Amino acid sequence: MITYAAIAVAIAVPLARAGQLRANRLAVATALIFLTSAIGHGLHAYLALANLGQADHSVAIGWLWVLAWWNVATAAVGVYYWTVRRRQAPLRGSIYTGPHQQRLLDEADAHRATLEAVVEHTDDAIIGLTLEGVVTAWNGGAERLFGYTAAEIIGRSVAVLADEEGAAEQRDIRRRIIDQRERGVTYETRRFAKDGTPIEASLSVGAIRDRKGRPTGISVVARDITSVKEAAERRRAVEERTHQAQRMESLGKLAGGVAHDFNNILAIIVNYTDFATEEAAGNEALETDLKHVRSAADRAINLTRQLLTFTRGDTIQPRDVNLNAALAEVQAMLARTIGEHINLITVPSAEPVVVHADPGQIQQVLLNLAINARDAMPDGGTLVLEANAAAIDGDELDMQPSLPAGTYARLLVSDTGEGMTADVAAHIFEPFYTTKPRGKGTGLGLSTVYGIVSEAGGSLNVYSEPGVGTTFRIYLPMVTVPGTATPGASRQDDPPPGSGQTVLVVEDEPALARVVTRILAGAGYHVLTATDGRQALTLFRQHDCDALLTDVIMPEMSGRRLAEIIHDTHPDLPVLYMSGYSNGLLGTTHVLDGDIAFIEKPFTANDLLHKIAEVVPTAVRHSR
Repeated sequence: MITYAAIAVAIAVPLARAGQLRANRLAVATALIFLTSAIGHGLHAYLALANLGQADHSVAIGWLWVLAWWNVATAAVGVYYWTVRRRQAPLRGSIYTGPHQQRLLDEADAHRATLEAVVEHTDDAIIGLTLEGVVTAWNGGAERLFGYTAAEIIGRSVAVLADEEGAAEQRDIRRRIIDQRERGVTYETRRFAKDGTPIEASLSVGAIRDRKGRPTGISVVARDITSVKEAAERRRAVEERTHQAQRMESLGKLAGGVAHDFNNILAIIVNYTDFATEEAAGNEALETDLKHVRSAADRAINLTRQLLTFTRGDTIQPRDVNLNAALAEVQAMLARTIGEHINLITVPSAEPVVVHADPGQIQQVLLNLAINARDAMPDGGTLVLEANAAAIDGDELDMQPSLPAGTYARLLVSDTGEGMTADVAAHIFEPFYTTKPRGKGTGLGLSTVYGIVSEAGGSLNVYSEPGVGTTFRIYLPMVTVPGTATPGASRQDDPPPGSGQTVLVVEDEPALARVVTRILAGAGYHVLTATDGRQALTLFRQHDCDALLTDVIMPEMSGRRLAEIIHDTHPDLPVLYMSGYSNGLLGTTHVLDGDIAFIEKPFTANDLLHKIAEVVPTAVRHSR
């Protein structure tokens, strides 16, 4: 009895000191076996002493049932012991912890506490779920990411973090992990914080399993990748803009190469059409046919100029332009072509409004906007062109691009047409964007307008309402001390005739050279014609010349190089360059240097004669 009791005490006291009376069931069951055995042996000893020297055994018979029932209790304790024993891992060492084992347990507890602290304070959200998706664990990272405290979210469905589509996605992931036993699933999705803010998140979802592999829960690690995706989107946008710039550079080179030859062809078509129109005077049917040819050529000229302006491949000639005069010129052009169903109104400024820009490009801006307005009014309407000055404070919305505060020249083009939705208006300046039917628009008109205006240092503002109409406001830097303002790109008055001046014409396109020769000779000039730079130098040395009219881009020797060679010996010789695409050969940029005379192909006879009259001396004066 004493031995069994000592063993029970030897087991129970260390358990109590270690605080394991409730936790270490196996040790407690062992102590109970020895305790019941000690009590059983004590009962046997008491029974033996009580019946010592007595003749009858009445006392023994009374205690017999007590012993029997106590043995049953001991057996029950034994059954409890083996039940606990089967659930435990094989015993290694003592059944209770001594000082060394306790130190190991303390270190394990410290490790567990450290791990819990790491989980609690990590930036990632770590969430525990039941198999049904109810939140059971919620760390500090989850609270910071989603805005819910642990007290608010534990016990609720994790579907509160997702919309309907996201909730269905969550159910599918849980089914894959639990039923299909996938090790883990990582994916990117959108979740929502407590205040409704969308969060782009990367989720890593896995099953929590017991020792037999049965799923008991789900673990989720969520990481906020909103900033990462935004950075990736910015990089993608930069790369797209870079690729766009590369594509536009390639398109510019292609457009420039095509424009050089195409503008030569158009110059031939336009001028021979004009020649034929003069000869067909009185033949109404033939005049009508030629008018259609010229109209088609004008459309081709306009499209080529749009491509060159859009790709910044053309050469512009900025000068002071009076917007009132430009309005009047555009009105005269539109009055013949816009159609009787459009009521055209021009409102010039009360005071002269002058800007420094290419007059042809100002005209192109007004014409492009006017044509778009006409197309937006198929059943008729009113088109208003207006010029004035306007002050802005620099805080205006929807200015493309933005402008600092100041006073600017302003052009307004308003129509009463179909108007645009906000979605359409947001894209109208994008290259090749058009709402017109296939074959009815190139998508370059408004992008060309934007390129011209921004290149001139100006800005645009668009206001439109479906069913009401559209107004374009164009702001350009105003010239406060203008010089001689030029009204537009071409002049309608008769040019002065020549008086026998000798003009050396250098053009590598023979048909165009014949056109130029015919125009100049018919106006009273003496013309020498060369097809390349070497032939031109030979003719110049053999003849006295009063001016040089040369193409810019030619095989072997450019027009600029030809002029430089001639100017080495005759620095005062006037030079007029002609080109449909100068490729930057006439200036440090695509803006024409101020001391260079230039005429853009395709040109009309009137344009050429006006320009040559500005360059060539008014009286016969040989430069040699």
